[in-house]
Order: sequence, then structure tokens, then C-alpha cells
Amino acid sequence: MQTIRPLLLLISAISFGLGISLPLIHFQKFFFFSDTPSLLMMVGGLWQEGEIGLTLVVGLFSIVLPICKQAATYQAVFTQRKLSKWAGVIAKWSMLDVLMVALLVFAAKSSGMATVTALPGIWFFALSTITIAIATSGLKE
Repeated sequence: MQTIRPLLLLISAISFGLGISLPLIHFQKFFFFSDTPSLLMMVGGLWQEGEIGLTLVVGLFSIVLPICKQAATYQAVFTQRKLSKWAGVIAKWSMLDVLMVALLVFAAKSSGMATVTALPGIWFFALSTITIAIATSGLKE
């Protein structure tokens, strides 16, 4: 596992960058209107709409915490130190970002007002979460 961790970390970092910047989903509303937002566009849109609390929650759990988890994992792997205690706390929330995106897709589909299709961003985002979880497995706190 020690030899594959750097590769997993590289895949995770690249996938994360692509996951937050590429379109996540395609919304088709009433056959005429469509939208393909990325996660960064969603957070920016929430901010522009004045949804400060929601912006902070989505930004924290979908962007900031995954970056912190990756940074802690890089430090643990490349300095041969134990995983910091706060990285263990972050790890407990590691799938919340994917869950939030899944809830968004479910809400749009179940409303009946939009057809939703998954786009590459959501798959890269999920790949990033899975590869960082595998890379951190077995690391000591």
C-alpha cells in the first residue's frame, strides 16, 4: 500500500480539481431551459443570491474540508509521520460532500420539474473522494 499511496494522492488531487470545476449535472427544465453548473459555479451562485449560510455549508463540506484532508494525507505520507488528529476528524465527514451532491440531484429529479443527468464533474468528484479514502486507510493517527 505504501508504494501506491503517492499515485492515489495524485489521482485524488487531479480528480478533485476536475470535479469542482467541470459541470456536475445537466438540468433540463420544461424542454427549453437547461443548465450545467460546476460545484464552483453553484457555490458562487449561492453567494450571489445572498444565501450566505448555505454558501458556507456547501463550500466548507464540499471544497474546504476535502482540501484539508488531502493536505493532511500528503503530509502524513511524504513526511512519514502519523496522520494528524484533526485529519481523523475530517475523515469522518469525508463522504458528506458526495452526499450533498447526491441530495441535490435527488431533489431536482423528485420535483418533476427538471430532468437531471450526471456529467463528468460528479464522477471525478466521487473518484477523488474514493481515492483519498483508500490512500488514508491504514495510516496511523
